Amino acid sequence: MKKVAVIGSGKIGSMIVDLLSHSGDYEVTVADRSREQLDRLETNATVERVELDITDTPALERLLTGKFAVLSAAPYHLTTRIAQAAKACGAHYLDLTEDVASTRFVKQLAADAKTTFIPQCGLAPGFITIVAYDLAKHFDTLQDVRMRVGALPKYPANALNYNLTWSTDGVINEYCEPCEAIVNGQLRETPPLEECEEFALDGVTYEAFNTSGGLGTLCETLAGKVRNLNYRTIRYPGHAAIMKALLNDLRLRDRRDVLKDILENALPATLQDVVIVFVTVSGSKDGRLIQESYANKIYARPIGGIMRSAIQITTAAGICTVLDLLAQGALPQKGFVRQEDISLERFLQNRFGRAYAQEMA
Repeated sequence: MKKVAVIGSGKIGSMIVDLLSHSGDYEVTVADRSREQLDRLETNATVERVELDITDTPALERLLTGKFAVLSAAPYHLTTRIAQAAKACGAHYLDLTEDVASTRFVKQLAADAKTTFIPQCGLAPGFITIVAYDLAKHFDTLQDVRMRVGALPKYPANALNYNLTWSTDGVINEYCEPCEAIVNGQLRETPPLEECEEFALDGVTYEAFNTSGGLGTLCETLAGKVRNLNYRTIRYPGHAAIMKALLNDLRLRDRRDVLKDILENALPATLQDVVIVFVTVSGSKDGRLIQESYANKIYARPIGGIMRSAIQITTAAGICTVLDLLAQGALPQKGFVRQEDISLERFLQNRFGRAYAQEMA
């Protein structure tokens, strides 16, 4: 059995721990600064629980010494600390961040590392990146790559048409930071919450707008090969307008702690959610202009006797699949690995990746 550490025991961390522990192939240690959070860990598996302040570098390095890998399910602003400790201890590193600056830092760390660094192993970036690149490889030349992802309540019941299903810090960060895109062949920064569009899927109307981080490293990978490349977050209509008022008109963009407090005290969490993955690629194939699309909806469901939200399932399945592929030798054993380096076929055939292999309901 391979020894792994999971940092963060929240909703996503709990499911990662549960999946890996019950696989029979991993001995899991989970660490969190909150003893209360560790005690509430949503798993019936026997795992080692360690109360740890991530900013205590010596303690973190002691935890990671001798581990095959560390999986970060911690807030995005802690990922660089965990990555540095992983390098110092010779552990493979995987995370779920959508934060662009953190990923750039991890890539620099990986340049001379003796182990593998794989950031952005969740849903977006992560699975959607793998899907988009797989579709892109079907074409002789590319025109447009459009990536859309959303984690939404099945039963919206407030003005924002939204419930908390993901890290509040992460949501605020992606609503505030600049977004990468390729526009008419040129790499650009585009503003978040802008370029709002409406579309219908399976008879339901949605909106989608720019958010930061969802493209992962695809801009760099497809630079010079695609005319337009963009990522947008899916919400129900009306969400973007209210968030723009909060962030811009009320200037909560500059008081993110206040906005976080408002959202966490006003918006209830829900396990009744749906994750939507929608990718459209167009380009030339055999001299003809062709479009191919991938669309999927993943719903909350019980796993191992515990009700899991769709965002828990998709995010945890992503990072556990990548860990499995790394442990099996299907990925490089040192250096930086992009999500687009991962085979979609292998991903979906994996025991964890099969969570995505379902028809739209």
